[in-house]
Amino acid sequence: MLTVLVPEMVGCSVLRQVWFGWRRSLGFRLASKASGFGTKARHQLQPRASSKWSGRSGDQPFLGLMRLENLSHEELVDVLRAAVLDQKGPLVTVNKPQGLPVTGKPGDLTLLSVLPELSQSLGLRERELQVVRAPGKDCSGLVLLSSCPQTTNHLQKFFTHSRRVQRPTATYCAITDGIPATFEGKIQAALKLEHTDGVDLVVPVKPPSRRDILEGVKRTLSHFRVVATGSGCALVQLQPLTVFPSQLQVHMILQLCPVLGDHTYSARVSTVLGQRFLLPAESTKPQKQVLDEALLRRLRLTPSQAAQLPLHLHLHCLLIPGPGPQEAPIELLAPFPPYFSRTLQCLGLHQQQSSLCS
Repeated sequence: MLTVLVPEMVGCSVLRQVWFGWRRSLGFRLASKASGFGTKARHQLQPRASSKWSGRSGDQPFLGLMRLENLSHEELVDVLRAAVLDQKGPLVTVNKPQGLPVTGKPGDLTLLSVLPELSQSLGLRERELQVVRAPGKDCSGLVLLSSCPQTTNHLQKFFTHSRRVQRPTATYCAITDGIPATFEGKIQAALKLEHTDGVDLVVPVKPPSRRDILEGVKRTLSHFRVVATGSGCALVQLQPLTVFPSQLQVHMILQLCPVLGDHTYSARVSTVLGQRFLLPAESTKPQKQVLDEALLRRLRLTPSQAAQLPLHLHLHCLLIPGPGPQEAPIELLAPFPPYFSRTLQCLGLHQQQSSLCS
């Protein structure tokens, strides 16, 4: 059972009211364990109702995929309001569309840039929302927002403490091109950011020296578990125990299983005579992910459509502390985007993951 070692504060009493409100809602489950992947029931991956906003399909092959360049400031507020999963007290959960950055340069259209308008739209008035937890730009999934600074501080202490004691609080789902050699385990790698050709790329470092650590190299760790396989692909649960940009994408590259839609790091995995191997990261430039013809047929995509394939990495579940120090954490859930569910169906993973996790 997960216990948070933080002092009692006014925000905690607010949280208790929120938790008991959530007990009567459908957007959570009580977690049976605080680490590892727990029981099958706890990590049930059956998609619930899709997000209220289904995207502008038009001639796009990926239903629900947001095109940020086509949206105005006001339209993005409408999109996020429609993507709200639940609102209880100071806490708001949103199912973030893939492609939306959390932060950016002044003038950029980001999650932070529209929070004042979203707060007003949700009736919070002078209580502006703050981001407590959110996946990166290329990931979809659960965003946790708070309009109470004390609640925000309490939750951030919870997440910090959980990382320190290596108890996972976030579970991502990924669809990978390739199947990991083992069906469950840990991925450990020392990673660093390198600025190459105007782009920041994550590069593995092994073994890291003390000087490397001082210069920004970080030891990273993730748990993984294969939930279903089919057509040479896998549905994988990933739980990061450290925080580093693109950590999960690079960890799957090290497993020789790029995430579908990874147009940044997938070129580091090459194949000769059916055997996969890693190319040197320093000499491999980002390029559009190349999928074999059989996989394209299963996905019912043309090569040009595959070049627009969104990253299939989704923050599906987030743990937050229970109403009391001796009570189990609560799981907040975000259903898969429509294009993610479509890919599961095309690959025959949808029925497998339902039977495995029911």
